[in-house]
Amino acid sequence: MFTLFENDYRALVIGASGAIGQAFVDALQNDPRCTHVEALSRAQGSGFDLQDTAAMAAQAAALAARGPYHFMVDATGTLTIDGVGPEKSLAALQPDILARSFALNAIGPLMVLRHFAPLLAAGPSMYAKLSARVGSITDNHKGGWYGYRASKAALNMYLQTAAIELQRKQPALRVVALQPGTVRSGLSQPFSAGVAKLLEPADSVQGMLGALQALPARQGAHFVDYQGQEIPW
Repeated sequence: MFTLFENDYRALVIGASGAIGQAFVDALQNDPRCTHVEALSRAQGSGFDLQDTAAMAAQAAALAARGPYHFMVDATGTLTIDGVGPEKSLAALQPDILARSFALNAIGPLMVLRHFAPLLAAGPSMYAKLSARVGSITDNHKGGWYGYRASKAALNMYLQTAAIELQRKQPALRVVALQPGTVRSGLSQPFSAGVAKLLEPADSVQGMLGALQALPARQGAHFVDYQGQEIPW
């Protein structure tokens, strides 16, 4: 049976009410080595708010007694901002929508890492964050999706920078930007027409967990897809 770590471990899933977040909770609860799964989301009334750093700090403090956590995954993120989908042209750009995209897809997750990183266990541990292939500058061949692309590229830089800092004290920590594929969910539904391979959340998560299990410890962050393939930054 699949297990993420060889020894018993504790896990924290942030953004657990989304399709992928819930699939992570389900998969981890079925891992015999995972002794506890903490599920955190705004929808579950836990007090978590991606845009409220004070509430975030309070939530992290409240969870400290239940830790430490060997595996954390942040499954938050959004494609549609205030009813506006990804921009296809320069003419469609709106400064306030761009700013909100950065707030929700990059700055908020960085604050999550800031407040929850102290809860990571010493020794082998993992911090994973859902990113996107479109956040790769090297892999951008189609253009469009300005705010989403740029916010995910910024997120990737944040993860790489934080990994370097955190690994000075925790060299066995793996920090990972994850590309889940195009998953059947409310987030992707408006943009999934014509997608050759639409994944079920459970299949995406099983792939990502397998990819995470295989990653070696190294300086800096990893950027991989749900099949374990490395993506260029």
